Amino acid sequence: MTIIQNIISFILHIDEHLVEIIRNFGSLSYVLLFLIVFVETGLVIFPFLPGDSLLFSSGALAAMGAFNIVLLLIVFFTAAVIGDTVNYQIGKKVGTAIKPKSLIGRVINQEKMSKAEDFFNKHGGKTIVIARFMPFIRTFIPFVAGASRMNYRYFFIYNVIGAALWVGICTIAGFFFGNIPIIKNNFSTVLLLIIFVSVLPAIIGVLKSRLSK
Repeated sequence: MTIIQNIISFILHIDEHLVEIIRNFGSLSYVLLFLIVFVETGLVIFPFLPGDSLLFSSGALAAMGAFNIVLLLIVFFTAAVIGDTVNYQIGKKVGTAIKPKSLIGRVINQEKMSKAEDFFNKHGGKTIVIARFMPFIRTFIPFVAGASRMNYRYFFIYNVIGAALWVGICTIAGFFFGNIPIIKNNFSTVLLLIIFVSVLPAIIGVLKSRLSK
């Protein structure tokens, strides 16, 4: 049982073991990073894998010369786009057929899925971009988009934009600021501030529209 617990702990905190991974796998580490991001974004039953912290930690290590930052961005971006695409297709094929009491229905967190559906219905296509920065939600949203038969071209555009912003912000933030203790220890807060500033113009526009009415 201890071995299983150690394996699970390693997977859940893989961002903390990056140095060890690089030491043992060398250039194959890029493949492993690709698979982690792909699975976290592409398979709805694995929303617990590290996302933001993995990108941030990898960027910080790239600043120290452990990774090539350009190659790292390409790997993460490709994995994120393909992952969401696969998740969308899975949702389109089986999303509406999943029953809460079925095996996969029990594996999927129904509460998180409901929140993702509400979020998607409220914000539409922008959800694909915004959800990238929300752990758990980002894994469910592409699945919900597929299950609701969202136009694929429309989905793909938001998928690419969201992946570019998510990968770019998290990884480059790690590259430039990841080794500063105060930012490293409060990355979630910093990320939320970045997101708030980025969506502030949209919020102001909505408020102006409602006030004018």
